[in-house]
Amino acid sequence: MRPRLRALETRAYENMTGVGMANPPGQDAGCSCAFSSIPWDEEGNCKEMCLLQAEPLEEGLFYVDYDMEQLRRYRSSEMLGNTFRKVEAYGQLLHGEVKEPFLREPF
Repeated sequence: MRPRLRALETRAYENMTGVGMANPPGQDAGCSCAFSSIPWDEEGNCKEMCLLQAEPLEEGLFYVDYDMEQLRRYRSSEMLGNTFRKVEAYGQLLHGEVKEPFLREPF
């Protein structure tokens, strides 16, 4: 589904790491994919971060090469990753209690 693909691309960007997802094919499913974390080329021009996206009903084995040296250079000079994270603010996210509006009846 398109929102999940965009979220996965965003996680790759925010965490400065390549991300891949393998799904079984099907309607509103499939779309196995891989994303780079590098949103621009070495001249500063925006580039496509999607390295692979299968069709919803497409079956197969898909391969993507990640340039680890390029990723290391990118991570050493950019501001994302954990550069400005405020880990002391994560306590509520790590707490097991579920509150409104996220309460759900068990299945």
